Amino acid sequence: MINVHIRPAVATDLPRLMGLDHTSTSDYVWQLDLRKENGQILAGFREVRLPRPINVSYPRDPFALADEWTQRSATFIALAGDVPLGYVCILEHSHATTAWITDLVVDAESRRQGIGSALLHAAQDWAISRSARDIFLEMPSKNHPAIRLALKFGFEFCGYNDHYYVTQDVALFFGRSLL
Repeated sequence: MINVHIRPAVATDLPRLMGLDHTSTSDYVWQLDLRKENGQILAGFREVRLPRPINVSYPRDPFALADEWTQRSATFIALAGDVPLGYVCILEHSHATTAWITDLVVDAESRRQGIGSALLHAAQDWAISRSARDIFLEMPSKNHPAIRLALKFGFEFCGYNDHYYVTQDVALFFGRSLL
């Protein structure tokens, strides 16, 4: 595990964060099975192993971070020395006492070394300090590593939207109580 320092991001961090590799690779996908029958709508997901790994594009434009980060409630950066390895963006919904993780990015070369976990811990600690009752994560159904991370942290599947991302990927939502 790399020695990582987590701190709030500042404007001068943005060019380096936008330059991180935002793509991921997946061997699995959560496949949506949507059926309408007898006045019911039945939605189910099943984990399907793909015949070969696929590259998963990031569902947002990484360069929009420069314009959107001030609209986020918090952005934290993971650093090894002065090298950025990843970041997490959080949006607070104070009327519902919830925190929403909109972005969780770890540079491709630094994955599977605990950086995503450290960023997720920082986001949860921040949300607890703000008296959030719940925290939510969103991710494309093709991002199996992110799904596994969410499940590892005790997040539970709580919904989906098949028209959420511009990329037309199905968005999955996971949440957990912070109480």
